[in-house]
Amino acid sequence: TSAILCQSQSCLNDNPPSRMECPTCNKLGIRGSFFCGQDCFKAGWKTHKLIHELAKNPSSSTNVGKSSDSYNPFPNFSFAGTIRPLYPLSPRRTVPDHIPRPDYATTGTPFSELRETGPPRILNSEEIEKMRTACRLSREVLDIAASHVRPGITTDELDEIVHNATIERNAYPSTMNYRGYPKSVCTSINEVICHGIPDQRILQEGDIVNIALSFLSQGYHGDVNATYPVGKIDEDSQRLIRTTRESLDAAIKICKPGALIRDLGKTIEPIARANGCAVVRTYTGHGIHELFHCSPNIPHYAKNKAVGTMKTGMIFTIEPMLNLGTNWSEIHWPDNWTATTVDGKRSAQFEETLLITETGVEILTAGR
Repeated sequence: TSAILCQSQSCLNDNPPSRMECPTCNKLGIRGSFFCGQDCFKAGWKTHKLIHELAKNPSSSTNVGKSSDSYNPFPNFSFAGTIRPLYPLSPRRTVPDHIPRPDYATTGTPFSELRETGPPRILNSEEIEKMRTACRLSREVLDIAASHVRPGITTDELDEIVHNATIERNAYPSTMNYRGYPKSVCTSINEVICHGIPDQRILQEGDIVNIALSFLSQGYHGDVNATYPVGKIDEDSQRLIRTTRESLDAAIKICKPGALIRDLGKTIEPIARANGCAVVRTYTGHGIHELFHCSPNIPHYAKNKAVGTMKTGMIFTIEPMLNLGTNWSEIHWPDNWTATTVDGKRSAQFEETLLITETGVEILTAGR
C-alpha cells in the first residue's frame, strides 16, 4: 500500500509520509487524516475541523445534486442557513388538455381572487361535497409523495411524483403558475419556512422537508401540507415537528360555529412558546373553495386583529409555521418565492382544510 502523506495544506516539512492520525477523525470513521507532527496539525486546525462538522452534520454540507451541471443561481446572495437553490430547474410539466384549468394557468394572475370582496362565502351542500372530494384526493397525493421521502431523492423528483399523481386524478396542481410559481408543489427544507421551489438538491439524512400541495378538482381547491423527517433527525427537529402539529391540532379543536377567528392564534402561540418555538406572522391560513386564497384571513399568532366568527358552511385552512428559537421573521431569496428564517434555524409547518359544521368542525384533508 502507498504511504499517506501529511494532510496539512501548509505542511512545514513538504508533506512527508506521516503516521500521526487525528483522533477525532478516527472516532468519526474518517480515514486518511494523518499529519507529520503536532505543529502541522495545529497550523491547519481551523480548516481541518470543518471536516468534523461535515461528518457530524451532513446536511450542512454544500448542496449536492444528481447532475454535475447543477449550480447556485444566486452566488452573491447572503443566505441565512446552509440550504442553497440548485438549478437548472426542470422544464414546466405539462397538463393534458382535458383537465380544466384555473384562470391563472395561462396568465399567472388569479383575476377571480382579485375581484372577490365581501365576507367569507358560506358553501351549500353541493359545493361542500366537491370540496370533500378535492380535499380527500389532495391528502391522497400528499401521502404518495411522503412515501417517497428518503435520503437520495431530489425535490424535483418529488414534484414529478405529485404532478403525475394529480394528473392521474384528472386534477390540476393549483400552485402551477399561480402568480408565476413554476412547479406543482412546494418543498421547504430545514430553514426554509415556505414556498421552496423543487430543484436538483438531493435530500440528505437529517434534513426535514415540508411538502405543501394544492389540488384543483371539479373547480374546487384542496390544500394540505406536512413536514417529514429525512432518515434520522436530531432532537430539536423532532421537537419542532411535534410542536407544530400539536399547535395545529389544538387550534382545530376550538373550531365551531360562533368561535372567534382571532382566538386560533391565541391557542397556537402559547404551545409554540412553551416548546421554544416562534410563530411566523407573515403568512396566514385562508378561505378556500373555487378560489385558491380568499377571506377569511387566519393569523396564527396571539393578539392578532382578525375579524369575524366561524359560521356553518365556511371552509378555510389553518397552517401554522413555527421556527426554532424566538425569531419569527423571514428573508426572501431572489427567486421571489423561497422564505427562510433569518438566523438559519429550522422551520416546520402543517396544514389542514376545515369545514365548519353545525356541531363543530370537519377536517376535510384528514389522513386515514
